[in-house]
Amino acid sequence: MTQNFKDHFSNVAKTYASYRPQYPAELYAWLAKISPSTALVWDCACGTGQASLGLAEHFQQVIATDASAQQIAAAEPQPKIEWRVASAETSGLADNSVDLITVAQALHWFDLEKFYAEAQRVLKPNGVLAVWTYGVLKIAEPRIDALAQDFYSNTVGPYWPPERAIVETGYRDLAFPFQELSVPTFSMQLNWSKAQLMGYFRSWSATDRYIQTKGSDPVSDLEQQLADLWDEATSYLTEWPLAFRVGRKNT
Repeated sequence: MTQNFKDHFSNVAKTYASYRPQYPAELYAWLAKISPSTALVWDCACGTGQASLGLAEHFQQVIATDASAQQIAAAEPQPKIEWRVASAETSGLADNSVDLITVAQALHWFDLEKFYAEAQRVLKPNGVLAVWTYGVLKIAEPRIDALAQDFYSNTVGPYWPPERAIVETGYRDLAFPFQELSVPTFSMQLNWSKAQLMGYFRSWSATDRYIQTKGSDPVSDLEQQLADLWDEATSYLTEWPLAFRVGRKNT
């Protein structure tokens, strides 16, 4: 683990595992198609395994690493996945051993120069690095969406770490020293209840930081605001567009 590892999620690891949205199955099928083979994928900064489990449907072996031992401990056991505590910059993987590296919603935490060097080292010839991120969600009911946007930007907005700005640009401004590929359009779309949305908001690092600073739960206040707009039995379409950078190893 690197000394500069910024641990924003250990306090919410169990909530993270329960409420983070799942990426579309079509994404994993596409990644398997563009990889030189489906022998081994490294899911870097895997968290509690949102992407790792989907990758295991298409690859023979998944090595899933995270610098947070708490996140790894909260991951779901799966025979094809080997869970490891390791940093993005020092994976412990062998040279030229990996077909695909995935980084889901985490590249903005890395020392990019060191991580890219590690990726070049462990990828096979023609191996692929795929990184993606998503910003604030969109809820189909306008009044509820307005409250969600206000919660994101204003209530917990001051408590987001500076790296959040990189997410909001969809990684477009980051260096990416790989042979870049075009990517189909993917998004996460789920019908979510109020309880699911509140759990998701409680998994945010900004919400945790708000609670640690102020000693109160801002999600409880939001629940009160939503009481007359959203009953417990109703679900609404909730969408997160995904932004990608995908490229092949420079040989």
